[in-house]
Amino acid sequence: MHDVPLWLYFVGFLLVLGPLVFVHEYGHYIVGRWCGVKADAFSIGFGRRIVGWTDRRGTEWKIGWLPLGGYVQFAGDRDAVSQPDAGWQTLPTEERSHTFPAQPVWKRALIVLAGPLTNLLFAILVFAGFFMAYGAPALPPVIGGVQAGSAAEAAGLRVGDRIVRIDGQAIESFDAIPNMVAYDLGRPAVIEVERGGDRFTVTLKPRITTITDDFGNKADMAIIGIRSGPITHTPVGPLAAVQASAAQTWDIMRLTGKALGQFLTGQRSVKEMGGPLRIAKQSGEQASLGPTALIWFIAFVSINLGFINLLPLPMLDGGHLLFYAYEAIRRRPAPAEAQEWAFRFGFVAIVTLMLVVTFNDLGSIGVWDRIARLIG
Repeated sequence: MHDVPLWLYFVGFLLVLGPLVFVHEYGHYIVGRWCGVKADAFSIGFGRRIVGWTDRRGTEWKIGWLPLGGYVQFAGDRDAVSQPDAGWQTLPTEERSHTFPAQPVWKRALIVLAGPLTNLLFAILVFAGFFMAYGAPALPPVIGGVQAGSAAEAAGLRVGDRIVRIDGQAIESFDAIPNMVAYDLGRPAVIEVERGGDRFTVTLKPRITTITDDFGNKADMAIIGIRSGPITHTPVGPLAAVQASAAQTWDIMRLTGKALGQFLTGQRSVKEMGGPLRIAKQSGEQASLGPTALIWFIAFVSINLGFINLLPLPMLDGGHLLFYAYEAIRRRPAPAEAQEWAFRFGFVAIVTLMLVVTFNDLGSIGVWDRIARLIG
């Protein structure tokens, strides 16, 4: 077991979330500038300002005491979630032309979209940097070992077999195999296998097992009981590195979307959802493994941050984009009352979600077990 000092959880959390919030909000900010919109405030964190300054363009740059996000407040915004200020239309013509609500819908959509897209591009650049420095990992989908008593052994799979498809989806790398089965909750998988030039199909049911990592974290995963052969790294140029990193980013987004769908349909328990405390815990753990592990984790979190912000939920970037799509189709904004109620619903939904994940996070660090022992 790795022993992680308490202070490293806090430092790791700041090293992960701080840069990612900046990247996300800077995406909004820089595209807003390109579109001629004035930014009144750029904040990392919420609440009372700890430190800050105002630049020559009149933008207040600040750090808030609550490091759980950030925002860019553009001219004409009433608040940090870009609700229009009631008085923006009464501003002088020149000043009004630089407000966010005065922009055509395509510009507003582009500014909003820039945040999550910047998170995804940031992850792609990080992965590409790793691939160029160390080479692109190559792990062919060939079985290097079969676990005794596993579903793979029962299905007759052998060392040297090549996994061609799982449930009709082509498998190009061994990494895709556990990703295909681990999050499908133990459902039967149809596997196409190539052996000695022949192809055949087997159907097996992955078995649920509890995995414990080096930090003592436990997770239930479905496995079929096979191991890979040795991993190799192939030198690549910038273009190939970007292509490989874009593919990896897409795979992570796809798996995140699958897990979210399972939460929404009740196939996966909400107890598995984590929030800021779990991110802080994982940040400290990865930081204890060294800079490479931490940077890789930052890229992973960046993908999830970009993906979540694209969800069509009011108060998130995806919710704004949904209203802009309505406006573009109907040639007029959605009724103000409908938007207001939608944002109230979004606020309640996000607060409820934060309560749930915080409850789960406290459980993951043993708080509820300690309380139960004290009561007992």
